[in-house]
Amino acid sequence: MTAPLPEEAPLLEARNLRKHWGGVAAVEDVSFAVRPGEMLALIGPNGAGKSTCFNMLNGQIRPDAGRVRLAGRDITGLPPRAVWRLGVGRCFQVTATFGSLTLRDNVRLALLSHHRRLFGLWRPAAAQMTAEAEALLARVGLLAQAGRPCGVLAYGDLKRLELAMALSNQPRLLLMDEPTAGMAPDARIALMAETAALARAAGIAVLFTEHDMDVVFGHADRVLVLERGRLIADGTPAAVRADPRVRQVYLGKAG
Repeated sequence: MTAPLPEEAPLLEARNLRKHWGGVAAVEDVSFAVRPGEMLALIGPNGAGKSTCFNMLNGQIRPDAGRVRLAGRDITGLPPRAVWRLGVGRCFQVTATFGSLTLRDNVRLALLSHHRRLFGLWRPAAAQMTAEAEALLARVGLLAQAGRPCGVLAYGDLKRLELAMALSNQPRLLLMDEPTAGMAPDARIALMAETAALARAAGIAVLFTEHDMDVVFGHADRVLVLERGRLIADGTPAAVRADPRVRQVYLGKAG
């Protein structure tokens, strides 16, 4: 009989993370792992601790206790820039782009930062990384708009541009904080379908927070649920949807 293949090792491991603000436990003893190519959703009511948890993973907040490991390396407390250089990309709830620059130039700046050439003033920035920037725009369906200023884009396209910029450092892990906030329902589904396809094709682990349950249950491989800083569920979308406690505290259905 053929032996079963071993389960792929986690790319990101969070162990016993804890963060208190005064007497309030924002995150309390939270542990989970994300594997390459996996779409992992982190959900919970407002104030559940999702953003605090995210910010501990990429170095914006140092945990009071617990450890964060990336591909076996302890990255606990490293600054965001150092975490980014280790292959962790991030998309924020509010897009962070340069409205007066073209889509191509926004992605080119992200690439220049990745390649540590922002201070290479002996070469015009416009002459660098063009092909690579356009390849990233093509991956998110924006190549036809490469020469447009991003200030005129629809909000859904801005989110796709931010995804292209997050891919500029060839991430092994992508953190997406409410990536579809403010988008129309059809655009939400399309963005997350594109993200899932990119992640699985390239073996990128994706951890995302989201309030739209159609997005969560339609695209996540696994779902984590936080409530008052504690992890109350970790399982497949079907298992989490059926969990009585989750239904009571978050999905609004008792029993």
